[in-house]
Amino acid sequence: MSEQIAPTRTHVFEARLKKRYAAEKRFKAMGLTAILFSVAVLIYLLGSMTINGISGFQRAEVAVPIDFTQAGISADPSVMGTSQAMQSLEAQGLRDVVQYFAVEELGEAGAEEIGTQAWRDVAAAISADPGIVQRQETFWIPASADLAQGLAGEGSAEMQALASQLADEGKLAKNFDAGFFSRADATNPQQVGIWGALKGSILTMIVTLALAFPIGVLAALYLEEYAPKNRWTDLIELSINNLAAVPSIIFGLLGLAVFLTIFPSYRSAPLIGGMTLALMTMPVIVIAGRNAIKAVPPSIRDGALAVGASPVQVVFHHVLPLALPGILTGTIIGMARALGETAPLLMIGMRAFVASPPDSFTAPATVLPMQIFLWSDEIDRGFVERTSAAIIVLLAFLLVMNGLAIYLRNKFEKKW
Repeated sequence: MSEQIAPTRTHVFEARLKKRYAAEKRFKAMGLTAILFSVAVLIYLLGSMTINGISGFQRAEVAVPIDFTQAGISADPSVMGTSQAMQSLEAQGLRDVVQYFAVEELGEAGAEEIGTQAWRDVAAAISADPGIVQRQETFWIPASADLAQGLAGEGSAEMQALASQLADEGKLAKNFDAGFFSRADATNPQQVGIWGALKGSILTMIVTLALAFPIGVLAALYLEEYAPKNRWTDLIELSINNLAAVPSIIFGLLGLAVFLTIFPSYRSAPLIGGMTLALMTMPVIVIAGRNAIKAVPPSIRDGALAVGASPVQVVFHHVLPLALPGILTGTIIGMARALGETAPLLMIGMRAFVASPPDSFTAPATVLPMQIFLWSDEIDRGFVERTSAAIIVLLAFLLVMNGLAIYLRNKFEKKW
């Protein structure tokens, strides 16, 4: 048997080797560049949204001291804190009282530029603390949209001069607007809030999850564990894969044609929105569920059957728990996609102006992406900052959902 001789490292071989190494370095450099570019774009996006959105969590307010000992306003503790508190204070002339002291403090021109619903903030403070009516208190109440623009250096010269004067006197400032998280939509950017749309999104996502998750998981289990392999199951699998790639507006048309025909009185309700988004999310859950179930080793099934477990027990006691982390991850990703959709909800009427948060699954509502769309289409410049603030809330909501997916995956993940 002849001895094998190692190949000679000729100049041609060295050149080819050097070329391969250079190509590998270029590939690594391009990959690193792509990652850095993506991170830079993400940082720019989040930075610009944060910078523009910080002012969206604030609003222009004027300071108005009110001496309730001279106003003749009474606050019955048995009434305050109930739904009748606002009507009681309005009947006692609280609106006129606020206007009177605003004229005393800000002058006629300044008093004309307080929000038309500013007295409601005073009423809410009295309802929370009835003892206010026995003393003098200074309230920071919302200014009008025009005065807010003047404070931002926009609008007419007269309004900018008035805003500058009041700001120099310490009677006008931009303060953190905690009510932004507790109010609903309004025609005045100084009075808008995100809670109505946020609550609508939560109710819609509850309906979506309640319908899409169990049906999607059961469908994945049947197709992977029980369905016979024939042309019909192949057709079903092909249909599910195609449904996952269908444009979302098609599901909106389906919801318009089917659900609103069956429930015509529930237009723009979270129930209809959740059912429509469930149709869109279900194929994603089925595909993710099948992949997670398929990843469970066959030895798990064989071992369970060997110790006497029935086929149903094998699936629900062994296979499903092991596949649950992957199923939950796919579900949360599908839900996050559904949360950001607007096209299907446009078709079923969830772009309506809703001035109060929904109190049930059948009440008129809107969702965060739709609220952002509506505010971005407003002419008033004051809505621009509110739009950025709403985008930050939506991104935070998505981060919470993705964080929940990671937590659930790590919690239920099992090693074998």
